[in-house]
Amino acid sequence: MFKNLLTRPIKFRYGHVPTIEPGTPPATLKARPGGVATTIRVLAYSPDGYEEETLEDLSTVQDWLDRWPVVWFQVVGLGDVDRLEQIGALFGLHPLALEDIINGGQRPIMEEYDKGLFILVNAVTLDPELSTEQVAIFTSGNAVVTFQSKPAPLLEPLRDRIIKGRGRSRRMKADYLTYNVLDIIVDHYFPMAEHYGLLLEELEDQITTASGDGRIVAQLHAIKRELLTVRRSLWPLREIVAGLLSPTLDIISEDVYPFLQDCHQHVMQVIEIVTTYNEAASSLSDLYLSSLSNSMNAVMKTLTIIATIFIPLTFVAGIYGMNFNPERSPWNMPELDWYWGYPFALILMVGVGLCMYVYFKRKKWF
Repeated sequence: MFKNLLTRPIKFRYGHVPTIEPGTPPATLKARPGGVATTIRVLAYSPDGYEEETLEDLSTVQDWLDRWPVVWFQVVGLGDVDRLEQIGALFGLHPLALEDIINGGQRPIMEEYDKGLFILVNAVTLDPELSTEQVAIFTSGNAVVTFQSKPAPLLEPLRDRIIKGRGRSRRMKADYLTYNVLDIIVDHYFPMAEHYGLLLEELEDQITTASGDGRIVAQLHAIKRELLTVRRSLWPLREIVAGLLSPTLDIISEDVYPFLQDCHQHVMQVIEIVTTYNEAASSLSDLYLSSLSNSMNAVMKTLTIIATIFIPLTFVAGIYGMNFNPERSPWNMPELDWYWGYPFALILMVGVGLCMYVYFKRKKWF
């Protein structure tokens, strides 16, 4: 039974868990099942132009670095461990960093090594459900290497901006490219936040207009779970961007500081939005349960009033339903011999019911 649980594919609701087997030596590189074949796209540029191609021969890497002031190596797919090891050896990427890249599901981190700066972050996308993608960035000299587990349009706007020469990307160094990658990842959190804001507003309208059903609680729970996943990525991202602003970090130039400060403010803004939405989801959940309880209390109140009105009517009907023989005693149900006995009983019950109705109405019990 437990063997079947371990071998079947599992969808993690609260984020991917790193695929690390207990007892394996540190820096052991093992491709994940179903990993995408590794491809390398290189984009080199200067203020005067650019050049791009799909890199097949890794021996030409140094030639690219010698000819261009900034070279972006975009590694897509983590299925080829041997090729990833070659990339790591070429750029001096630490084996532990490579292990974190391949395993996936890591906490966002920033590490400074002898030959460069390693950053690991999580990007979020809505397609249409929330999904997270681990993106690794390694900056060394005039080279920037990014790692993605699968082909995705996440960084395509940045690539298109560099090719078309928009903005200041071509005039800046590799550290500005690193900032651009982080900035575009942070920017993807804003549409996600807007999406959840609209969902919460819609659910709030359903609750306040009393048109909701039991699925609202499930939807609110799903939103809270997804916002928790987002917060797990955002809080470490705040630490990473703040760490890049450290004056002791030689890789980042002073020209990039204002942009990193702006990126840090965006991260803080998204954190505040996500925190607010998480609290709003909890409040809406309480509001829905309270509204449901109030509706149930109103129903119970109506039923109680109806039952209370019928109690004396049942009492009257119960008395005249007794079968005491009036021939045996003059005290035994003398009303049974009355000519108007039955109409009298009906009028009595209607009168008692009307009196109780008027009394409850004056008390404003309904």
